[in-house]
Amino acid sequence: MTARADGSKSQSLSRASRVRRRPEFQHAYDSGIRLHGKYMAVFIIPNSGPRCRFGVAASRKLGGAVLRNRMKRLAREVFRRNKIAEGLDIIVVARREMLDASFSSLETDYRDLLARRHRPGPRRNRHVPGGVRRARPAARV
Repeated sequence: MTARADGSKSQSLSRASRVRRRPEFQHAYDSGIRLHGKYMAVFIIPNSGPRCRFGVAASRKLGGAVLRNRMKRLAREVFRRNKIAEGLDIIVVARREMLDASFSSLETDYRDLLARRHRPGPRRNRHVPGGVRRARPAARV
């Protein structure tokens, strides 16, 4: 954190704490852990550094620039207050429901998603397209 002119410390994320480039986002989307919550989707992937980095994605489908920027500010504040893990890149993809949620529910959703990253996902059959085994039709008599 850097000092301001009035002597207080800045609360903004440093440049080293942010995921900024498209290839970094794409790497998290392609090979990271994907978790879906009520207000956001989170992609988590280990990075090579000691600090946790954060990125936010809010597509134009969510609304105009003012709404998207508000969602990004909310997501950054949740991350700043809840630095739980180190050595991870965390990408938050905002959902429209984020705007109507209270800040405490956003924090709870974020913490729950990070806690779920250690749980094993559902087992899928890799030999069947889509990963879900379909029931066989009943034999005709």
